[in-house]
Amino acid sequence: MAAHVATRKSQLEVNMLVRDPQVCRSINEEHRNCKYFPQHKLPENVIATTDAKAALLGADFCFHAVPVQFSSSFLEEIANHVDPGLPFISLSKGLELNTLRTMSQIIPKALKNPRQPYVALSGPSFALELMNELPTAMVVATKDKKMANSVQQLMACRNLRINTSSDVTGVEIAGALKNVLAIAAGIVEGLNLGNNSMAALVSQGCSEIRWLATKMGAKSTTLTGLSGTGDIMLTCFVSLSRNRTVGVRLGSGEKLDDILSSMNQVAEGVTTAGAVIALAQKYKVKMPVLTAVARIIDNELTPTKAVFELMNLPQVEEV
Repeated sequence: MAAHVATRKSQLEVNMLVRDPQVCRSINEEHRNCKYFPQHKLPENVIATTDAKAALLGADFCFHAVPVQFSSSFLEEIANHVDPGLPFISLSKGLELNTLRTMSQIIPKALKNPRQPYVALSGPSFALELMNELPTAMVVATKDKKMANSVQQLMACRNLRINTSSDVTGVEIAGALKNVLAIAAGIVEGLNLGNNSMAALVSQGCSEIRWLATKMGAKSTTLTGLSGTGDIMLTCFVSLSRNRTVGVRLGSGEKLDDILSSMNQVAEGVTTAGAVIALAQKYKVKMPVLTAVARIIDNELTPTKAVFELMNLPQVEEV
């Protein structure tokens, strides 16, 4: 995102707040991120810093890309440097494990400012393809129409379309749960169950996400748009997906701890799966596919047994 905005707005200084001094030096001295996409040269107006105060001073927008489970503690640490009118554009997708909160609830609470401007950015968008400037479409969700238009103007260009939505709940729930569904899709791949079962599983998972999201107040049309079906298709069917990769390896018989320790990025679906069972109970929604993923991750169920259970569910009339 930093590279995209910096390329699009060459007159802007784009500050990246990073934790790793080595990554910071690499970006500032060589204009490359030595950890992620080292082969891509970054625009010269991307400047890295490990100092939150310096990064946030005079900022017009803040892109928040910290994994959901670490967002509260991170934001509480930098809260004193955040202007109360600074719009936060959240790229983080998931649910906080114990509280079931979304990013639109986490950010204002952690910053102690219920009026902090908030925008959710979602949609089918692998970072690598954005870096390669391949055509992509995303959606910004906020209750503030003027803010939606500002973010649209900041980001939209010939290779990135930005749609707007006022359905923050729908965009956030779809963005969180598609990661869990992608693990399920990966498990089907890892077990070599074929294309028929993949299509059946993903369509059932889409229904489960829609049932829950609409119970939580989302619009069903959001679930068939870019941040719903669009993101689900990308994450479930393409090998670049981290969550799908976790599922493939689980289905192939690897242990979860070994899979996670070998990854250098966070697969949000693993922690979000734990929140699914609680949400399904809270909103009284049957979610057999997504709760099966949570049970596999918790070692309550093997992938093979999960398939057997799902195939033995009562057959229903489609409505």
